[in-house]
Amino acid sequence: MIDGRFELVAPLGSGGMGTVWRARDIALHREVALKEVRPPDPATAAAQPGLAEQMRERAVREARALARLAHPHVVTIHHIVEPAPGTDGHPWIVMEMVRGGSLHDRLESGPMPPAEVVRLGLDVLSALRAAHAEGILHRDVKPANVLLRPDGSAVLTDFGIAALHDSTGLTATGVLIGSPEYIAPERVRGEEGLAASDLWSLGMLLYVAAEGANPLRRATSLATVVAVLDEPIPAPVRSGPLGPVLERLLVRDPAARPDGVQLEQLLRDASAALGSGAGTGPAATPPPVATPVVPTPYGQFGPYAPNSTPHTPHAPHTPPPYGSGGSPYAAPTTPVPVGGARRRRPALIGVAITAALAAGVVGIVQLLPDGNSGDDEAKGGAATRPAVATSATPPGRTASAPTPKAGAQKADAPQGSMMTPENVRTALEAFKKETGTTTFVDMTLYDGYILASIPTAAGAETVDSWQYRDGAASRTGPDGTVEEGEPLIDMATVNWDALPGMLEQSKKDLKVEKPTSRHVIVDPWMMDQVPSIRTYLSDEYGRGGYVLWKTDGSLRKVTAT
Repeated sequence: MIDGRFELVAPLGSGGMGTVWRARDIALHREVALKEVRPPDPATAAAQPGLAEQMRERAVREARALARLAHPHVVTIHHIVEPAPGTDGHPWIVMEMVRGGSLHDRLESGPMPPAEVVRLGLDVLSALRAAHAEGILHRDVKPANVLLRPDGSAVLTDFGIAALHDSTGLTATGVLIGSPEYIAPERVRGEEGLAASDLWSLGMLLYVAAEGANPLRRATSLATVVAVLDEPIPAPVRSGPLGPVLERLLVRDPAARPDGVQLEQLLRDASAALGSGAGTGPAATPPPVATPVVPTPYGQFGPYAPNSTPHTPHAPHTPPPYGSGGSPYAAPTTPVPVGGARRRRPALIGVAITAALAAGVVGIVQLLPDGNSGDDEAKGGAATRPAVATSATPPGRTASAPTPKAGAQKADAPQGSMMTPENVRTALEAFKKETGTTTFVDMTLYDGYILASIPTAAGAETVDSWQYRDGAASRTGPDGTVEEGEPLIDMATVNWDALPGMLEQSKKDLKVEKPTSRHVIVDPWMMDQVPSIRTYLSDEYGRGGYVLWKTDGSLRKVTAT
């Protein structure tokens, strides 16, 4: 019996920060969920003397955050039981019992139909807008923190690391807490206090729900963090009318993302296009979202109860065969991060992040002292992309033609995938004609186009971003600066003849027989700054990884996810 009133019945789930119990409120004769806020492993508490106090502060913070909100899509908090002063007790948070599995449980059965994802997005967005209106940022929006009621409606929970505008910081300066694959890139760089960061996390959650895999998840937390900073995000292929909404939301410049009001309208438009009726008006009642027969415990903390509604798996996506007129690989969106950050040496960010991860606290990333994120694996030190493309032409450069529109292909444009030796060399010739060089900071190949970061002049520290698409090379905007000592790569010296064999060998090494997404990055490898090639492959189940090669085509290492 807790606090003489709440009778524990059975544990529902546990994680690194506590255990959730099903309990009975004997005063009001109802079932509730009790979050026991303490590390399940005593060794964890012993190894971190200040952890218990920090967890108590988080419990109080969560209770205060939820107490401000009375919203149908935010879990309701009833009470908090604090330990008596001077005792070794720990807090308990008394919450409503949500009968249903978490979104994480649901996605174990496969991706959701777009109409259900749109409804899910409207529910969670309404919860976030209510929180933001009260000055509360959630900071950890992810599938494990979204519960699904039996009627299919979504409930946002776990505000344990929420930021309140009138509260002091809960974590040390330069420490970021959250789930790496859902963290907004600006938060990795140390920028806090933005409602847009929660919307990025929501966008990634909806992408995962519709597409069935997280495009930024890598084999390690460190690799995931650097992917969040600058790795391209494949364009959605299952999402239908929701796809363009996700592409507008998952841009790395927070100022370029739609705000809450705009996002709601975009989701309602997508719902109307899908013909689902979800969220099309105040009285709209969308169809329920099915949940698994036996949901697993909700993430770290969330309550659940068995649900008798069986789940009908979504029909698997079958990509078109290569050569049938459409690439079998998803074309990624062009990342649009915040501009203005200087390139920084990979070793610095690697050491900083690795040190924090080695401390044993999952999802905590130690940033650089000045709050900058440093490099990322994807660009080997490349600065983040600008918010928008610019038509300005730097001094000494010839203005490039605008990006050709779809369907306006040049007559002599390469046919088929760009990832062939002949087409790569054709693209390099086009880049050289416009820039006078084939010596780049990095280059990324996709089936439909090629992106490159090219110095603005020989010996210059400033860099422009370029793309080759539909037979034409065009400048898309400024791309930061080159750090002193950062190696450049003459792309004409790369053994492109080895590329087809590298891609085939990657399929075998990564055990990806039918890749649905692939791209190739040529840049200095973040660990040693040696010019390298990475071939990335993944299938519709999210399996895959990358293979690291020397620029002569010889193997360096295989990293599977």
